[in-house]
Amino acid sequence: MIISIASGKGGTGKTTVSTNLALSIDQEVQLLDCDVEEPNSHLFLNPVIEKKEQVIAPVPEIDLKKCTFCKKCMDICRYGAIAVLKENVLTFENLCHSCGGCFEVCPENAVMEKERSLGEIEHGSSRSISFIHGRLEVGQVMAPPIIKKVRSYTDPNLITIIDAPPGTSCPVIAAMNGADFILLVTEPTPFGLHDLKLAVETVRILDIPHGLVINRAGLGNDDVKYYAQKENIPILMEIPFDKEIARIYSKGQMVVDKLPEYKVKFCDLFRKIEQLVEKGGQN
Repeated sequence: MIISIASGKGGTGKTTVSTNLALSIDQEVQLLDCDVEEPNSHLFLNPVIEKKEQVIAPVPEIDLKKCTFCKKCMDICRYGAIAVLKENVLTFENLCHSCGGCFEVCPENAVMEKERSLGEIEHGSSRSISFIHGRLEVGQVMAPPIIKKVRSYTDPNLITIIDAPPGTSCPVIAAMNGADFILLVTEPTPFGLHDLKLAVETVRILDIPHGLVINRAGLGNDDVKYYAQKENIPILMEIPFDKEIARIYSKGQMVVDKLPEYKVKFCDLFRKIEQLVEKGGQN
């Protein structure tokens, strides 16, 4: 089973839920940190890193000796990564999605392949958790290829928890698509509710069963609960706005280690997810 833990708003507590849930499940679990622009699950799990690998993407390089400036490469590119001028061709690597269209349509074979490093992936382990995360290289903007590479290591024999990036754009879709369940983490504030609504719309387009965790419960008002009730979204867990939890988090420690009662609560959360997956979930 693949559980993707997402949210619309950043800072709602996805990593808190991801890491504590992974440690609470009483069997070997795989955790994939797909927030590749700012991965932070490792700060809490402290995994032993056993392997590193680069993520490489092909980008076009034009051989001007062969090029006839026909503009076919520019016309097929939907991302504006190629500009054909009168006697020159400009390529913009940061806009390139490495789709390969320009290589295919060039009648003169003037488009050559050049490698571009997008980032790296690290494999490791922490207690009973098989850990993998990706890290986008500074200056790069293409997160989805790294997320897809991280997800390519999904072990079908293990329960997989994905710590997704914030927002509702392409990186989030890459982290959620194909999951068996989406666990949305929000907070009871106007900003939390606004971005939760966007996340719910996204999840419903993907047609994936989903439920809700309210973090920092008691901080704001009950508007998130009213929204969940209206939209028939099950609230699977509430984590209170607690100074002790904040203190544990600020030290890079695990809530389930310092407050054992929360291991029971996260185990109960997992059982509820299992039941919803078996029933087909909420849509």
